[in-house]
Amino acid sequence: MKPHLALFDLDHTLIPIDSDYSWGQFTEKLGWVDTYSFRQKNDEFYAQYQAGTLNINDYVAFATRAICEKGQAASLQAHQQFMKEVIEPVIRPSALQLIQTHRQAGHQLMIITATNAFVTRPIAQALGIEELIAVELVKDAKGWYNGRIDGVASFRDGKLIRMNQWLADHQWSWDQVETTFYTDSINDLPLLEVVNHPVATNPSNNLLTIANSRQWRVLNLFHPE
Repeated sequence: MKPHLALFDLDHTLIPIDSDYSWGQFTEKLGWVDTYSFRQKNDEFYAQYQAGTLNINDYVAFATRAICEKGQAASLQAHQQFMKEVIEPVIRPSALQLIQTHRQAGHQLMIITATNAFVTRPIAQALGIEELIAVELVKDAKGWYNGRIDGVASFRDGKLIRMNQWLADHQWSWDQVETTFYTDSINDLPLLEVVNHPVATNPSNNLLTIANSRQWRVLNLFHPE
């Protein structure tokens, strides 16, 4: 029997918020950024993401500026507070049950997200998923982030590239594994098109249109119909 990989996008798929956007709002609340200019730019980038036009390098430089400036100790402490105040309250039983169903079936679980690893690794751990493909960040000589992306960003085509790398590292090819992928976003179309079981999960309107036309499964985790 082939190994089965259960792949999950994170934002608006396993959790009903965008963790990157919410982290930005949290740094605003902490007073780490100028409220008006940050909110305006954050909203602009988020609209670009939803439209599929986001420049990931520009966004990551913007989104990580606060942690680059504040340093490691303050950033890690703030993230613990972020987990307690923002993330833990929105983790839903329906998402945990979906994860558990795959775990009980013996499937290998993985989150593959376009959000950076600083924000998402603790969230993946809170969901009980150890394997994470996220946007990795370059560290400076002091061992802290400098706002640049390390390697290929796991965004749009980059998710497929990173997944190909992961399979190669495990000496697998696509035809040697069974794959299911859950996502809400049209940005994930390149990966959706290669997996065995694409699942449009809490899908955006443009992804829902494609899913229906291709007879893909549609799952509403947070608002069951």
